[in-house]
Amino acid sequence: MDVTLDQLHPTQPAIGFDQIYYKLGRYSSPKDEQAGDLNKRFDDWCETNGQEEAASAGPGARISDPSSFTCTVAVGDETPDTLAQMKTVVVGPGGALYLTDGHHTLTSFLETPDGGPKTHIRLLVTGNLSTLSTAAFWKTMQDNKWVWLRDEKNDPITVDQLPTRLGLASFHDDPYRSLVYLTRDIGYQAPAEAAEYLEFSWGTWLRGRLDLASYDLRDPASYLSAVRTASEAMSATPGDTEITPGLTADQAGRMAEWNDGKKPTGGEFAKLGLPISDKKPGKLAFALDYRAKVAVPPACTKTLTGVYTGPLVVASGVTCLDRTRLTGPVVVRAGASLVSRGADITGPVQAVGARTVSLCGTRLTGPLSVVNTKDRLTLSGPGCTANALNGPVQLVGNPVEAPAPTLLP
Repeated sequence: MDVTLDQLHPTQPAIGFDQIYYKLGRYSSPKDEQAGDLNKRFDDWCETNGQEEAASAGPGARISDPSSFTCTVAVGDETPDTLAQMKTVVVGPGGALYLTDGHHTLTSFLETPDGGPKTHIRLLVTGNLSTLSTAAFWKTMQDNKWVWLRDEKNDPITVDQLPTRLGLASFHDDPYRSLVYLTRDIGYQAPAEAAEYLEFSWGTWLRGRLDLASYDLRDPASYLSAVRTASEAMSATPGDTEITPGLTADQAGRMAEWNDGKKPTGGEFAKLGLPISDKKPGKLAFALDYRAKVAVPPACTKTLTGVYTGPLVVASGVTCLDRTRLTGPVVVRAGASLVSRGADITGPVQAVGARTVSLCGTRLTGPLSVVNTKDRLTLSGPGCTANALNGPVQLVGNPVEAPAPTLLP
């Protein structure tokens, strides 16, 4: 099934941001080309589309325009092996599309500058549940383990708390999910027939064995130490250990020999730790380098979720809209701050003399006026999902005036 990214509904509430940051850091880096290779984003797109890897890409190639590059396997010539790399989707009531694998990969495509919500990709349909009622649909999704109903803290959620669209702003960050990604091919290898949400299962298991709060995940050496401790624990656990009910460590891809039997100075572990200055930096270096470019909003003093109706006046502190569906005018008074991530706002938004205004992944139907912000205005940039601003935009006298994105229909 050929889809655009904006058609897809997530089936998990969190992702590992550092996995996305690695991808975005590498996609925006010239390192691959300097090494004589094509940029990895073209390989990733071709693989995800069932076409193995990239064969050619000209200077102006974009993943949003598949005609601008070629893959080694043409459409129609796919093999079972190339098709096995495609991501999966379930068709729900009303024909809505629910992504069951590939949240990280497709979010990376959406966030990279030459991608976006209208980027096309082919997905494998693993279930057509379009004739079911909403209640029966979600029961079937849970029975088949096609939905992950735990948040970034491993607390249970309801289906109503799932994001409605892809994008960094739509998800919460699960650092244990990032950690598991970085242990790949060091402590575990994803099996050919991997269980759904395999990495989250490993992350749940690691939570009881490793406290990430005791590491500085901004420091490469400390982060690498966490990866080593986690991957050694994964490899050392007996293969018949259940990391989650019904799934043993061996079934989850546990590597019997840590780092494939190589010393810490070799193998995938050594590659992971290569600095950003290296010709071929490691995943960790790319992730931390990109993360350093992401604007960090102030900490929330009040958070709104779910549905909110009526005027919202932000008089003091930092009010955060976390995927909120808000109807009514929003006024941010002098000295106060507004942070909106993945929200849907119907009504005008006005801020005069605010301390910080940050809108990422926000759909606004109504005018936006931000005047004389004291600290920072963020409407775009690294790690800030593109907004859909459907109305007039006035930005005056702000210290950082991010350009408003193209208005979406």
